[in-house]
Amino acid sequence: MIPLERLYGICETARDILRGEHEVGRVIARPFLGEPGSFYRTENRHDYAVPPPRENLLPILSEKGFAVVCIGKIASIYDSAGVTQDLTARNNTQSIDQTIRALNEETRGLIFSNLVDFDMLYGHRRDTEGYARALEHFDSRWPEIEAAMRAGDLLMITADHGNDPTFPGTDHTREYAPLIVFGKGARQGVNLGTRDSLSDIGQTIAENFALGLSAGQSFLHDVSQT
Repeated sequence: MIPLERLYGICETARDILRGEHEVGRVIARPFLGEPGSFYRTENRHDYAVPPPRENLLPILSEKGFAVVCIGKIASIYDSAGVTQDLTARNNTQSIDQTIRALNEETRGLIFSNLVDFDMLYGHRRDTEGYARALEHFDSRWPEIEAAMRAGDLLMITADHGNDPTFPGTDHTREYAPLIVFGKGARQGVNLGTRDSLSDIGQTIAENFALGLSAGQSFLHDVSQT
């Protein structure tokens, strides 16, 4: 066992080494506590990433004067490129609290939140009951989120990979990720189909702010009332 700051130092050294032709995208510090056979991850994870190699929505937004508010580990994943505000959140409750706070500040731009508990605590640990409780907790907070949204706001819920808590092992699982879109002024009951890429979300956000982005197919017109 080593102290937390020592772990961070090791990861920073590894980050410096893993550059060049075969550069590694991220070095992740994942602290844990416990005894053999019952280790558990703590909330002190830190990602040491490289800047996005190509055109990215976040800098495009911030360069045009829009806010890019990242909540949880999002900023570190993008090496803070284009991030205008990095809000700390170590669990789902804090992420939801920060999201509602950002909505209440009438942020004009992108609020990018990560609900880490679904992945870290319950998906990887294959804790089905914990996962169910986390879903119920998110459901219970939904009225607060909806109340904080303005008429023109658009909320998207998705994932970058599967992590089925009922599947054998502890790794990510290969499956379709959800895409749920909500807005007080948006069309309801629209089937957005199976999308080709997560870049469709980025393209939709870009179109919403009248910005150009090369990758992805926007579905903004599918959910817009006009």
